[in-house]
Amino acid sequence: MTRANTQDRMRRLELIAVQLKQNSHCTVSDLARQHGVSARTIARDLSLMRDQGMQIDADRGRGGGVRLERNWGVGRMNLTYGEAVDLLISIAVAEKMDSPLFLASLGSVRRQLVASFSPGKRDRVNRLKSRILIGVTASPYVQTGADAPPKRVVQALHQAFVDQDMLDIRYRREDGQCSERRIEPHYLLLKYPVWYVVAMDHLRSEPRIFRCDRMNTATMTGTPFRLLPKDRFHPSLHEDDLSVA
Repeated sequence: MTRANTQDRMRRLELIAVQLKQNSHCTVSDLARQHGVSARTIARDLSLMRDQGMQIDADRGRGGGVRLERNWGVGRMNLTYGEAVDLLISIAVAEKMDSPLFLASLGSVRRQLVASFSPGKRDRVNRLKSRILIGVTASPYVQTGADAPPKRVVQALHQAFVDQDMLDIRYRREDGQCSERRIEPHYLLLKYPVWYVVAMDHLRSEPRIFRCDRMNTATMTGTPFRLLPKDRFHPSLHEDDLSVA
């Protein structure tokens, strides 16, 4: 078995354990369909999990369900690099917002996550964190008109931000007019609960701020951009001069 196949199987075993813990009834065919493998592969996976000490019960018969014993814990989480980065950045945002609730253990969680990274990846995560800015809470007027961005837009924006890749977007202004833009997502700005992208706008050839929930579509271009320092965007980030594209 190759290293890639081994890693894929270990990841699948972890996901199956979580699914069995969460679902009261799950069949082998369900698991096979969800993970894109055969029922025989899932049966081998379940056998290996039993050998590792997991208490997995199974009903007899072709349609029988499988479940993890209710009192058995899944154990430690084994996050992918991308998942760990997302969690660490979310913790950083929570800490920057200085909320008095639910922060007692975040420092410990953050330190454990950071310790799991190699020095090179640690530096990369720190650079990503420095590109997330926290502003004042959005006004009631803005909050009333805000909505959650489409999931596909969030996914493309997330990846373009991490990879420093130019993004083609269809953007809807406050007056309802739409335009096609190519932007460089340099920084993310949170004016709770609304997220903005601080970007270089190729249509205007100048820095602009775009509300994420006004992006109707977003597509990565595969064209990298060089990160610009915050002071290049300072006029746009100053509260008195904040302008939304």
